[in-house]
Amino acid sequence: MIIMNEKIKASEVHLTGVNGEDLGIMRTTEALAMAKKLRVDLICTSFMSSPPPCKLQGAGAAKQEAQQASKKDRQPKVKEIRLTPQIEEHDYETKKQQAERLLKSGDSVMLVVKLQGKEGPKAKLLLETLLKDLSASGRPQTGIQLSGKQAAVQINAI
Repeated sequence: MIIMNEKIKASEVHLTGVNGEDLGIMRTTEALAMAKKLRVDLICTSFMSSPPPCKLQGAGAAKQEAQQASKKDRQPKVKEIRLTPQIEEHDYETKKQQAERLLKSGDSVMLVVKLQGKEGPKAKLLLETLLKDLSASGRPQTGIQLSGKQAAVQINAI
C-alpha cells in the first residue's frame, strides 16, 4: 500500500528529491508545499523509521511502479483449452488465438482433446499442428500425452 501526500501523518519527513538528491529532514507541511509547487506527489517509502523517508515522484509514477511490482509477483496459472478432433478451421483459429493471448499474458496453457473411440492419431496430429503454430508464443512443458479419453499437452509462456 502506498501512503502519499496528505495521508502522511508524521510531523517530519526525510525527503529525497525528484532526481534522487537528498533534501534532508523537513516538516511534512513544507515537503507537501514543495511537492505541490513542483506538481509531483510526496510518497512515503517506509514506515519503519522516524522520521519516515519520503520521496518526490511524478504524478501517477508510484501507482505504475506498484502495478509493475504486482505483475512480476503474480504466479502463472495453467488455463485449459478444450478441443475435439473434428474441429473446423474457424474454430481452430479461435482456439489458437485464445492460446496465444494466454501465453502472452504469462500464463501456461493446457490443450486437451477429448477422445471417442479410435481418434487418438487424429488428436495427436491436431496437437502437433497447434504446437507448431504456437511455437513463437510458448514451449511445450510436456510431450503429448495420450490416455484413455483424452490427449493433452501443456505449453509454458516463453
